[in-house]
Amino acid sequence: MKIMIASDLHGSAFYTEKLLAAMDGEAPDELWLLGDLLYHGPRNDLPRGYAPKAVITLLNERKERLLCVRGNCDAEVDQMVLDFPITATAASRSIDDRTFWLTHGHHPESVTPVAGDVVLCGHTHVPKKERRADVWYLNDGSVSIPKEDSLHSYMIYEDGIFRWKSLDGKTYDTLAL
Repeated sequence: MKIMIASDLHGSAFYTEKLLAAMDGEAPDELWLLGDLLYHGPRNDLPRGYAPKAVITLLNERKERLLCVRGNCDAEVDQMVLDFPITATAASRSIDDRTFWLTHGHHPESVTPVAGDVVLCGHTHVPKKERRADVWYLNDGSVSIPKEDSLHSYMIYEDGIFRWKSLDGKTYDTLAL
């Protein structure tokens, strides 16, 4: 199974279009979105191509292949315009005999990993891989507002390997489980 993982779109139609073009090229089975889909929040500048209504349309067109969790900039009212669930603070999936926990990252208590699990989060806008107590904590970075000189990015998981990629599809980091 091939999974694409992304977060922090923050209402940028410009970068969401780039993400979905990358999705077309990657051809994943699913796209997991780790929150902050439509709004930029009070601490972020408006991202390039800020157009939440356009992002709604772009994402709704892919609803069958999306698994999403709620970020700190997402609101209950967003569920009224999105045709896929976005209100859960966490979700989990089992693939390759591992449990993958999805969370935005602003409420770490929303997941309960055990040894061997992988926690996927966004929120900080900084790509990261960290191992604690035999649990991997991975951050894909940000699609639209990367921080700390990181790239506009997403991750791909396939065959036990995570790949961090820029929106142009170039791999810049990997992790084999």
